[in-house]
Amino acid sequence: MAAVASSFSRFSFRCAVCPSPLRVRFSQPHPPARLRVSSTVVALHKRNPKRLKYAAERQFTSLWWLGFARTKRGDAGLLRVEVEPSGGDFWKLDPIIDLINRGAVGVIPTDTVYSVVCDLSNNESIERLRRLKGIGDSKPLSILCRSLRDIDTYTTGFPQGTNQGQANIFRVVKRAIPGPYTFILPASKQFPKQCIKHGSSTRYAKRRQVGVRIPDDPICQAILQNLDEPLICTSVKYLSEDEWILDPVIIADLYEPLGLDFIVDGGPRIADPSTVVDMMGANPTVIRQGKGLKLDWMVAKDEEEDEAQSMFSFKSA
Repeated sequence: MAAVASSFSRFSFRCAVCPSPLRVRFSQPHPPARLRVSSTVVALHKRNPKRLKYAAERQFTSLWWLGFARTKRGDAGLLRVEVEPSGGDFWKLDPIIDLINRGAVGVIPTDTVYSVVCDLSNNESIERLRRLKGIGDSKPLSILCRSLRDIDTYTTGFPQGTNQGQANIFRVVKRAIPGPYTFILPASKQFPKQCIKHGSSTRYAKRRQVGVRIPDDPICQAILQNLDEPLICTSVKYLSEDEWILDPVIIADLYEPLGLDFIVDGGPRIADPSTVVDMMGANPTVIRQGKGLKLDWMVAKDEEEDEAQSMFSFKSA
């Protein structure tokens, strides 16, 4: 009996010190409910890192006459967006598209120099653009087109050629665009009439001709392809000098006090405007030589004048 009692006591002591494995529980304690809720909230607010970064930079305030959203710089406001020509951050152009559709006047880069642009059909925006540049109603304005379809819509098109030997200019023009050329063509009925104001009176005049461009610039094309129609444009120059401004920082400093709404910063440009080709006459005539080369189917203005003078002399003789 003593031996049995001794073995039983040893067994009881062993069970007390080292319990049976069947009684051991390895389940981990649950984390506090507060931590689980916190992680869920973070997951719900997770967003695209690019959008999150851009949203932090866009500290918009309400605007004046049209209620735009723009960044605040001192007493005036100007939305300035820096974009890489490579196209990796073209998502930054979304607010620019919205501002243009609302009637804003701003500056964008092209394949030549910077241009002041606005909506083609917004007469109030066009009037603001003219006041900002200090140009009158008689100054012609060009349009930045998205494709040849826009040119066909707002002009009567390029000469197609005839059986009488007239050259088919349209075929050779397609090789030059997109590019640094402005072609002057007859305006079609779809081209909006020009709003001319004299004091309290307002009249609308039909535009007989218009300069059209399809720039070979990825930033400019990214903006145009997200719009419903072309943009009215004119090059950016110093207010008192006939010289182009190539630095977007200087453009912002000079034109912001005048009411410029936005600027797309695509880096400095070269002082080389577009080549202007007049398509209204018998021959495509270069009336301003710029970045675009004079092609073999174009004639210089001096050459056309010499040809006209020789024809006049021949008829007189």
